[in-house]
Amino acid sequence: MEERQLIEKAQAGDKKALNELVKKYEQTIYNFAFKICRDKNFAEQIMQETFYSMIKSLHQFDHNSKLSTWLYRIVSNHCIMLARKLKSRSFVSIDDDENLFEEKYTADWNSIPYKDAENEELKTILDNAIQKLSPEYRIVFLLRDVEGLSTEETSQITELSIPAVKSRLHRARAYLRKEINEAFIR
Repeated sequence: MEERQLIEKAQAGDKKALNELVKKYEQTIYNFAFKICRDKNFAEQIMQETFYSMIKSLHQFDHNSKLSTWLYRIVSNHCIMLARKLKSRSFVSIDDDENLFEEKYTADWNSIPYKDAENEELKTILDNAIQKLSPEYRIVFLLRDVEGLSTEETSQITELSIPAVKSRLHRARAYLRKEINEAFIR
């Protein structure tokens, strides 16, 4: 069955169709929540809250975007709300450009094999650096560079303007480059 038909049936109260949608997206939602929260329990909590929100609000879904885009937005919002509750967890603020773009931190991304994760040390350094990003920057970075969504889709999900998405992505990448370079200088 086509996804649009499945959604329409679920909106009409078909529990079987709703169950299929949940099954279809549960792994995607969990994986994305885990990438943001970096904690299995929080990711499971976010996944449950996301599906609860989906069930409660599915009648408002208007097919102007993909269902996955709508769900990414819900996950992002829940993760940001959780991060605000957990103020004890430390996040790096990168609103200040100071030291992010200095010459000594410039790296050739083509020579860093982070996509293949072949280098365990680099993977650990990158994971730790991503974890330090505030949720607002982490979400944009993960949507664009990990999930491979377009700037426009990321803008829709985060409800940010395209220039704001580009700015946050640029700052997140610069911070991550700086962290990776510093780790290898030590």
